[in-house]
Amino acid sequence: MNDPSFYQAFDPIHHYRERNWLIGAGDVGGKAKGLAFAAAVLDEKGLTDVHLPEATYVVTTEIFEEFLVDNDLEGVIRTATDYYDIVEAFERGRFRPAVRAVFRQILEAIRTPVAVRSSSVLEDDVTLSFAGKYATHFFGNTGTDEFRLRRLERAVKQVFASAFNPAAKEYRRKHGIKLSAEKMAVLVQPIVGRTRDGLFYPELAAAAFSKVFRRPSPRVHKEDGLMRVCFGLGTRTVDRAFARTFFLSNPHIRPEGNRPADIASHAQEEFDYVDLNHGFFLSGRIEYFLKQMTAQHKMAPAFVEWYDGEMLHWLHSEAPSHGHCRPVLSFADLPRRCSPFFKRVKALLNVLEEAMRLPVDIELTYETTLDELTLVQLRPLSVYEDLGRREIPADIPPDKILLRGNRMVANGALEGAGALVVVDPYSYGQNADFYEVARAVGELNRQLEDERYILVGPGRWGSANPTLGVPVQYSELSNSGCLVEVGLPNGGMTPELSFGTHFFLDLDVDNILYLPVFVGEEGNVFNREWFRSHPYEEGEHPCVRIYRGRFDVLLDGEEEVGIVISRE
Repeated sequence: MNDPSFYQAFDPIHHYRERNWLIGAGDVGGKAKGLAFAAAVLDEKGLTDVHLPEATYVVTTEIFEEFLVDNDLEGVIRTATDYYDIVEAFERGRFRPAVRAVFRQILEAIRTPVAVRSSSVLEDDVTLSFAGKYATHFFGNTGTDEFRLRRLERAVKQVFASAFNPAAKEYRRKHGIKLSAEKMAVLVQPIVGRTRDGLFYPELAAAAFSKVFRRPSPRVHKEDGLMRVCFGLGTRTVDRAFARTFFLSNPHIRPEGNRPADIASHAQEEFDYVDLNHGFFLSGRIEYFLKQMTAQHKMAPAFVEWYDGEMLHWLHSEAPSHGHCRPVLSFADLPRRCSPFFKRVKALLNVLEEAMRLPVDIELTYETTLDELTLVQLRPLSVYEDLGRREIPADIPPDKILLRGNRMVANGALEGAGALVVVDPYSYGQNADFYEVARAVGELNRQLEDERYILVGPGRWGSANPTLGVPVQYSELSNSGCLVEVGLPNGGMTPELSFGTHFFLDLDVDNILYLPVFVGEEGNVFNREWFRSHPYEEGEHPCVRIYRGRFDVLLDGEEEVGIVISRE
């Protein structure tokens, strides 16, 4: 089935040239290629019920290379030690008058909010994901023509600069890609969505994958794929923010568990939108917009439930009168109320995978009342190698088991790791110095470049919200061989089982194992006594510790059990 050469041979240029969407004579990059391929497949198959963005203008790599030369940026790129110095240098740069004239024409054609997305040539790779390594910017496209032009130019410059951010730089280093291979194209599109009381957003956004390479349970079939759904703009489906994961084998399976507390703790509580009054990308809490949501969205009862601290209640029940309730986006009734939507996504994944001859990764939006599905991105899904089941011996002494989890465990093993790096979950965040902790982890990651070490910490690694987990970047955990996320009872930080996010795509490509541990739950272990009693080296922050020894990670995906043990 897998035949990378077929997709690699596809030429997207004519798709953009014949629509007059091409700016420059260079390469269009990976995201642009994926959309052009999708358009060709939809046309060939006659799938008129799947839409694409109304326009996708491509600023080709020729414009990127001219911009670097015209503004003497090569030296800054090679010598700057701080990424923000690169961003500032790019923002000071100027486009040629002919390019600015084309930008004006684009803004004459697009009068709604705008998305400016990366389309690096490296995003065309069929084995490496590069997912989330570059910038995307949204803006309201409001104000005077000159102001709108400045907003567009700044967004394009920021996407150009993101080719040299620390995450992209580390990803290239780790995979042996030279800086000279990096060339950035940019997509300029109208954001897919609707205006609702001065806010612009799609009702639902989703990221979907034609294969599930890290199966949480034998009940999930690898070939059926999965989908992550959020309300509003789709940033939450690909970032380490809460969104609902649906396994298309059985959309009713919840990876976070079925207890009301687990559902509520993993449910989306904020959504993203563009504020048309001010022109900015913003986030809002559901509780403040609930009245508007129920008025604007007939399907709201399928998305939203009340949580009273013990139970979940139907949106239109009288639950709020029974105590302190909060609304959560649990999407409890979505599979039943919108079952045709799930079938369409599954069928679309199959069509695109068959056409590409590779597993696929797509992003889409959906309006429930109109039954309108819009495909906004297509790319090859980097293939994860299932390392095979590793049965866990029954005779391991309990005092040697440092960590144990029994939910969302895939197959794998890491044996003989010489270092265990731990962010103490009991002291993290006490002084609100979250970013100092992240930088200390990053320094140890740099020092351990030649080791596949085990990294343990509270909540969600790489969280944008530091109260939910250590806010490390990819470059600060890239050398690890296994990530462990520890959730403490009532600690406010729980592992986020975000299969399908950019974060997990990186784990798949880099063969980094993953183990969530829910302290206090049956079958879960955080051996605090071992961590207290064994000697350790202190990192650059006192709650960051490195333990030396010989450690094994054993993950049995069939039994959904994973352990970290000391061999000494």
